[in-house]
Amino acid sequence: MYKIGDFSRLSRVSVKTLRYYDEVGLLKPVKVDRFTGYRYYQVDQLLRLYHILALRDLDFSLEQIGQLLDANPEGEAGQRRMLLAMLEQKRSEIEQRLAADQERLRRLDARVKQIEQEDQMSTYDVVIKKIAPMQVASVRDIIPSYPEQGHLWSELYHDIEAKGAQFNEPCLTVYHSDEPEIDAEVCQPLSGPVQAHGRVQVHELPAVESMAATTHHGAFVTIGQAYDALLKWIEASGYRITGACREIYLKPPTQAGSQTDPETITEIQFPVVKVDQPG
Repeated sequence: MYKIGDFSRLSRVSVKTLRYYDEVGLLKPVKVDRFTGYRYYQVDQLLRLYHILALRDLDFSLEQIGQLLDANPEGEAGQRRMLLAMLEQKRSEIEQRLAADQERLRRLDARVKQIEQEDQMSTYDVVIKKIAPMQVASVRDIIPSYPEQGHLWSELYHDIEAKGAQFNEPCLTVYHSDEPEIDAEVCQPLSGPVQAHGRVQVHELPAVESMAATTHHGAFVTIGQAYDALLKWIEASGYRITGACREIYLKPPTQAGSQTDPETITEIQFPVVKVDQPG
């Protein structure tokens, strides 16, 4: 038998680690001297220790290793099947992490490219987030230019306020098509029921699994900068747009319809999917 220090040198595993494996029940010494507390190991315990180390190297937790080593489902054949199943599961976990890291690397490269191509640091950070469905009242029409949507908002609020609708903040515009025919839908999220009336529709904006979003802090007349940064990021990061753009008015201008209020805060969103995925 070997004292723990000798077994540590033989196995190249630290005494601290051997003691911890003892505490958690993974590798118990064959004997503990009741007077001195010395732990003693046998050379054949190296087989179990090396099995533990090999599984740790494959990123298994100590709990998983313990379950595998101490389980005996249907003898050796059952243990073999159990190990294969755990290895396949671990392979799947590693592949998912690799895919996530590769996607993170692509976004990092896109950010580096963006900084290198611009004379100054971009003020627009882009995130990918999941958007929940929301119930809205809306009015939709073709408008001649983006600023000319005030009449749609007036029509919307005139009808739903008269019906006592309860609002959720913030309001938003969905752009179903771009210039020259701008198909705009002004939307007010609702927290309670309201009936549709006239051109006012009540419906659910669908959930979006992957929404690329950035925030513009400044006047509407400069919001094109945010659109430009967001669209460049989407392309450089390997995404493609799959649906209508949304403008969420986190902090509307102090004077309704103002295009020059510098304190306005607007979030711009595009639903996206990876280029190599079906739309």
